[in-house]
Amino acid sequence: MSRLQNWFFHQIHGKKLIYNACWEDPRCDRKLLQLNKNSKLVMITSAGDNLLDYLLDEPTEIHSVDMNFRQNALLELKRTMFQYGDYEALFQFFGEGNFKEAKSYYRKYLRENLPDYAKEYWDEHIHYFQGKGKRNSFYYRGASGALAYLCRKYLYTSKKIRQNLENFMTSNTLKQQESYYTILEEKIFNPFISLLLNNHLTMYLAGVPRAQQALIQESYSGGNVAYIKESFRNVFTQLDIGDNYFYQVYLKGFYTQECCPEYLKQDNFLKLKDQQNNAYSYTTTLSGFLKENPAEYSHYVLLDHQDWLAANNVPALEEEWSLILKNSKPGTRILMRSAAKEIDFFPDFVKDRVDFDKELSDQLHKEDRVGTYASVYLGIVK
Repeated sequence: MSRLQNWFFHQIHGKKLIYNACWEDPRCDRKLLQLNKNSKLVMITSAGDNLLDYLLDEPTEIHSVDMNFRQNALLELKRTMFQYGDYEALFQFFGEGNFKEAKSYYRKYLRENLPDYAKEYWDEHIHYFQGKGKRNSFYYRGASGALAYLCRKYLYTSKKIRQNLENFMTSNTLKQQESYYTILEEKIFNPFISLLLNNHLTMYLAGVPRAQQALIQESYSGGNVAYIKESFRNVFTQLDIGDNYFYQVYLKGFYTQECCPEYLKQDNFLKLKDQQNNAYSYTTTLSGFLKENPAEYSHYVLLDHQDWLAANNVPALEEEWSLILKNSKPGTRILMRSAAKEIDFFPDFVKDRVDFDKELSDQLHKEDRVGTYASVYLGIVK
């Protein structure tokens, strides 16, 4: 069975767009990273949203790396929208996730300005934005989008759940929000849904590999369900849902002007347009990038990929850390997340060279509007 599950995971992650939106809160990231005009940042692309948010701090360079060229193609489409498009079209593409004229706009303004690999990808997939079919939003496309669509279908099937959900999303106070969520929680985590959430294949759609699921099992006797239930309760009862665009977009299929990432706000369009020459993307591993582009970088954003490396390729994990430290300087900040409550896979030479600011990380982790990571680590090179 595990061989079949691994095959299924690689079919998804090796052949599809996984993330249509970033699943890390850049508001917390920017407080942790403390970027400035001298910053030189290396990061993992994901959906590219957070790179655009980081550009608002006007760093000298951002180098964005991903092994999945489709994720970089998504970033390049967004960047091209700033360079050669206009704000109204940007918001229709990535705010509303539904633009009937997407194909003609793409061919007229965007296509010729994309790298060849991105051009080839979007020639085949620009229909994701055209609002056709049942999955009529870009945010219901890709692997994570397919899962979001199925969850939304389930939640909106019942009139009672739908009404509670709408009340929850428009709550005026945290107390009111908690009251509605408590009702929803009972419906969301019923035996059938709990069975699905504890299934490897469901978690693969969410981009969670077996290695991370194993970390969850170690910390939570109830498995994925207990982990997700705790995460949701923290986010949905302690933080304002009206400000939480991460969940709003998957429940609605679109962002609003009032609830969206910073890169989609009109006031930021011209500033981000001016900053695009400071961003670069690469389809490779982090180690591959650092071997080809050695320099003293001031910041790294590693997301959660080291969970997988630690479980599957320890030599690659050690090589990556060695290259990170070789291409750092005193004060370089390294931001990462994990499905483990406490990371125990740092090589000894990393512990010797890096201090981890647990107090600041823990404080901002509580403010994280996503809340689906068990821990956040901010390392500062000595």
